[in-house]
Amino acid sequence: GCPLPSLRRPAPRLRPRVNHGRPRAPSGLSEAGIAVTWPSIAARAGRGGPGRPVRPCPRGFRRGRGDGGRTRPEEEEEDEAELEELLGPSPLAVGPGAQRVAVVHPAVKWGPKKPQLTRAELQIAEAVALIDTLQNWTVLEKIIIPTKNPDKKFIFGKGNFQALTEKIKKLPHVTAVFLNVERISSLTKKELEDAWGVKVFDRYTVVLHIFRCNARTKEAKLQIALAEIPLLRSNLKNDVSRLDQQRGGSRYIMGSGETFMETQNRILKEKELKIRNALEKLRRKRSLLRTQRRKREFPIISVMGYTNCGKTTLIKALTGEAGLQPRDQLFATLDITAHAGYLPSHMAVIYVDTIGFLTDLPHNLVESFSATLEEVAYSDLIVHVRDITHPETILQKATVLSVLKNLNLPSYLLDSMVEVHNKVDLIERYKPTEENALAISALHGHGLEELKEEIEKKILTATGKKILTVNINLEGPQLSWLYKEATVQEVEVMPEDGTARVKVIIGNSAFGRYRNLFPNSKIFMP
Repeated sequence: GCPLPSLRRPAPRLRPRVNHGRPRAPSGLSEAGIAVTWPSIAARAGRGGPGRPVRPCPRGFRRGRGDGGRTRPEEEEEDEAELEELLGPSPLAVGPGAQRVAVVHPAVKWGPKKPQLTRAELQIAEAVALIDTLQNWTVLEKIIIPTKNPDKKFIFGKGNFQALTEKIKKLPHVTAVFLNVERISSLTKKELEDAWGVKVFDRYTVVLHIFRCNARTKEAKLQIALAEIPLLRSNLKNDVSRLDQQRGGSRYIMGSGETFMETQNRILKEKELKIRNALEKLRRKRSLLRTQRRKREFPIISVMGYTNCGKTTLIKALTGEAGLQPRDQLFATLDITAHAGYLPSHMAVIYVDTIGFLTDLPHNLVESFSATLEEVAYSDLIVHVRDITHPETILQKATVLSVLKNLNLPSYLLDSMVEVHNKVDLIERYKPTEENALAISALHGHGLEELKEEIEKKILTATGKKILTVNINLEGPQLSWLYKEATVQEVEVMPEDGTARVKVIIGNSAFGRYRNLFPNSKIFMP
């Protein structure tokens, strides 16, 4: 995806071919951080081959066209310079070097914190999968240690902690420990590192590092920088506390009237404000482009699910887009991407590939990516993809639904959601137990036609569009009006009487206008 809109006018809408089974889709759809691709169509329109992004731009963002609210080259240069400063090297970056990791999972065997929908073996397996996602990181050992309260300072009881320490120190060549808890304080982290003699990472740090490695657009990088702020604050507090203990109290900075703590907090607050402002600028540009996309009335389908459930593979199967290369790893998709496809009626739609979810994904990470997830609220339909072969598929479903509810999405989006059970080729004679769930294999194409039909049914309901056939007089203005205001699917010309049967997809408001303008036109409902 492109980080910012390119500075060009949108390409004109291309008229669908008459008597062609599949209409040409218009180019001219893009958003900040989103490249919309029309497979095979782009080549016919003379704009590159399959999978190449088509990146037009909103009016008013062309260089040298005066002001009136438009972006000037000098302002763009200032914005770019500020972005580069905000996206500089992070003090929290783990670094590109290799790590040989011992994965330690605190298994809560009793009490209110005991997990209900999973077990320790599956939880540590996901932790190992997170480490395997990172290049040059290797898991040397998997250790499950029971604990009653994972929130206490050293996570484990005294005896278990001592036994764990001895085990870690005996591991040859280990360079880090991944403690499979959501987040540990910087003070606990330092004491554990002192006790074990190696680096210690929690889920927040590891997931943030995966995000950092996979981020491609400036928007994603800004959201990662925003997610780092709480960690930097926490580290600062503990660093200052240790310094005060060493030197006997706070010191003011050379006549400034500010303590070191106050100065650093102010710098962090200013940085956070700049990041939020930069994200807001990108959000406004995306909102403008979203408005243009709405005018073209392309239905938007957000494909969501737990990380590595097969979202990208499904979108590739639905669109036939050769340029999509799904990867078998967690968080392979971090930046939102959009891809054009067709439903059985030949209606053009846009499938949006979104970031995957994860159990115990830290709240600050979800919050920092709210600008990206905001796109989901503007969808016409959500397709929830589940890896039905995964032993924790029920927990994964609960995780996804929990995040979606926290996004404050419109209730009709949650109520109309299509649930897809993917990878059924790995289970013999699989039948969904959940009502209205569809069984598919995105990899082998099983069940895709039924899924497309279900999507089309839901899209027609959500958008108020109708598929109908009208009889028109070729000498009148009806055909050109329909091309302008609706999506013409087929035109069957009857030369003997100068008329034609036209199959169209048309919205409610446009249909009402058509009936008012052409009251004598014959209309055939399917």
